[in-house]
Amino acid sequence: MQKIAKDQAFEYEFDHRHSPKLRVKQDERFAVETNDAGSGLIRTDNQDPRPLTSKLWNFEPVKGNPIGDPIYVEGAERGDLIEVTIHEIAVDGQGWTGWWPGLGPLSDSKKWKADSETNIHIIKHLPGPSGTTRDGKGVFSSKITWNLAPMIGTIGVAPDREVETSAVGQGPWGGDLDIRDVKEGTKVLLNVYHPGALLYIGDVHASQGDTEFYGAADETGGTAVASCRVIKNKRVPFIRLEKADTIVSVYSFRPLEAAVDSAIVGLMEWMVTEYGVSERDAYIHMCVNPEFRVNVYQMVRLGRLQYTVGAEMPRKYLVPSP
Repeated sequence: MQKIAKDQAFEYEFDHRHSPKLRVKQDERFAVETNDAGSGLIRTDNQDPRPLTSKLWNFEPVKGNPIGDPIYVEGAERGDLIEVTIHEIAVDGQGWTGWWPGLGPLSDSKKWKADSETNIHIIKHLPGPSGTTRDGKGVFSSKITWNLAPMIGTIGVAPDREVETSAVGQGPWGGDLDIRDVKEGTKVLLNVYHPGALLYIGDVHASQGDTEFYGAADETGGTAVASCRVIKNKRVPFIRLEKADTIVSVYSFRPLEAAVDSAIVGLMEWMVTEYGVSERDAYIHMCVNPEFRVNVYQMVRLGRLQYTVGAEMPRKYLVPSP
């Protein structure tokens, strides 16, 4: 299996001028060894955020979320889609979360003083039944553990003409979207703007709650195994996700209600154009169906980050209207 090694996964831009590190055929599995969002500068024996701040955060935008760059997918051309299937995500033996002045919604709070001061918290990762951290446990404290839920926080292709950063770049080409559903078994649909698509992957999280409220989930390194398929001559308004039992229309924007509105309309369009649901029935689903969901994946007050949401519908309702 071809692989991008961890020491090669230190790019901080989605840039069509980068030379591909891998060339893969359609349906060929490949691996990307990812670094954590802090580029490996915070470890168990070093919980001091100063190296992180001086080496990476002293830029605008910050140098966060290093990515493995880029993967050339044979057969992908401008105007196509690539369907990226996530097969496996195994995380490192530890992750970290934390904040410091200027990061997070409580960074200048007088009431929440403990949450406005610098804090780094290490989370240990234990193997699960598979013998790996793909299904392991996160150790929050001596009394609290939870099931790990590995995901890819930053995934995308090289944008059309822009150069976008891995820290705050977002768009229909992907980017730093921190979507909990970009996990094992999910298919990610991305527009293609350049020959080979030029796919980037990084910023793995071992777990993350809704909104990623203060901007740092369980940040960790890991290994992601994926494959790609090309869908010719097709575009989508923003990235889409296909899960085993549901489909998810994603959108990023501010304010939050604008992102929600666009994600829902995008889901309706998907249901109408590809599944034969009538416009009327799709609209009714959005208001009445108790299994319709809007997921607030990312709502982080950091730089120019937008808020990322996903409108989700179970597949069992994707039937043509009579």
